[in-house]
Amino acid sequence: MTAPVNLRARAAAPVKNVWHALTDAAELRGWLAEHAEVELPHRYEFWGRHVPEGDAPHQRLLDVGEHSLRFTWLLDGEETSTEITLTEESADSTIIALSQSHWSFQDVISGSVRGVLETYWSLAIANLVDHVEGRPLTSRTDFTSATLREEVVIDASPEAVYESLTDSAKASEWFGYPIGIEPFVGGRYAMGGFDNNPNPAKVLDLTPGRAMTVDWGPAGVVSWELAGSGGKTKLSFVQSGFDRPPYAAWTGWLSGLAELRRYHELADWRPIWLHDPTDNVPAEAHAES
Repeated sequence: MTAPVNLRARAAAPVKNVWHALTDAAELRGWLAEHAEVELPHRYEFWGRHVPEGDAPHQRLLDVGEHSLRFTWLLDGEETSTEITLTEESADSTIIALSQSHWSFQDVISGSVRGVLETYWSLAIANLVDHVEGRPLTSRTDFTSATLREEVVIDASPEAVYESLTDSAKASEWFGYPIGIEPFVGGRYAMGGFDNNPNPAKVLDLTPGRAMTVDWGPAGVVSWELAGSGGKTKLSFVQSGFDRPPYAAWTGWLSGLAELRRYHELADWRPIWLHDPTDNVPAEAHAES
């Protein structure tokens, strides 16, 4: 058995609001999945194109506490388990803790649908936080499509967004994981930093102030481009050139973009992610996988 994925995040909302968003079927359809049905303490199901193997509901509710859920989730023939717990930090702040079994980096490499679990839940939690805080959501992965393309609008200038995407220190700050970036053609792009990544990606193309293309090997090529209008920036993001869609990586990038938006748009920004020594690195850290 592999060690579980452990993720913790802070939402600036009362625990009762977060619990409602987590356990009301209509709310779930807004931030998590196309389809959801909830009848506590007997049923907790979600499915659709934004859910791995989402052709039908594959969850079985095991336990419901005052602010906790535990359910099984059948994925790639294995019955995994998921536990979500909410803790009131203050009247207007809630800690969201999630534990997910049956994920390993080998699942990412082999292409098992379970390989998306870490990044799937990171993006889901990011959207849950934005949902209860009244912010626009980040787009979810369509697991029925091989086209990995998205546009997000960030309330910041193109110059500021470009710097945060190409400066190692700034990228590491909002991504929540060390990133080494050499912003020139032929330069290295290293998740974990240059000292900890012997096989970094390579910058294929760069238009200063506007665009970058990076070769991630088997995970394909990631390209982004910026366009400014009215003091805001449209970020167009594409992953292409792969044999099979790298959904785990793509979902990790989307999770990272959720934090990039917050980084630029919140005057008192602080990462939503909280870490214990036993916690996983936020799932966007595996965006290169």
